[in-house]
Amino acid sequence: MSSAYARTERERRFLCAAPPPAHDVVRTRLITDRYVDGTRLRLRKVDELTGSGPTVHKLTQKLPGEPWGELTTIYVSEEEHALLATLPAAVLTKERRSVPPLGYDVFRGPLAGLVLAEVEFADDASAAAFQPPAGVHEVTDDPRFAGGVLVRTDPAAVLLAAQDVLQGR
Repeated sequence: MSSAYARTERERRFLCAAPPPAHDVVRTRLITDRYVDGTRLRLRKVDELTGSGPTVHKLTQKLPGEPWGELTTIYVSEEEHALLATLPAAVLTKERRSVPPLGYDVFRGPLAGLVLAEVEFADDASAAAFQPPAGVHEVTDDPRFAGGVLVRTDPAAVLLAAQDVLQGR
């Protein structure tokens, strides 16, 4: 479904055995995602852990598609975020460590130990041409590693699936 309000999200995702080396990280943010029950909506809060940027609040809808999905995002105020955060939701917390062009998501809480990297592209040719760094395993088309699935799957099962992928099983 194409919309004047949505943009194509050309994103490739990779499973990583470990976070990137600290000396390579140029920016770190704490991301708290609330996947609103019964919807395709994600309420996000982004806090800067390095630097002094403002906290960002967003409401996003991701729609699947082939080969790429569509994304609609609106920025909301802190007050609007607080009101929307009262809706029932499943919560994921992660640190996003930026090592351009990749953003490495180092999960906290029940998914501690899981590290996913992602990169977004402006066009199909750039997405196809991207060569990921050594030692990562592409999971772009593996629905087990999408945020909305991760948050609603038993954490032990997620971590076991990640081990299987990393070990080539």
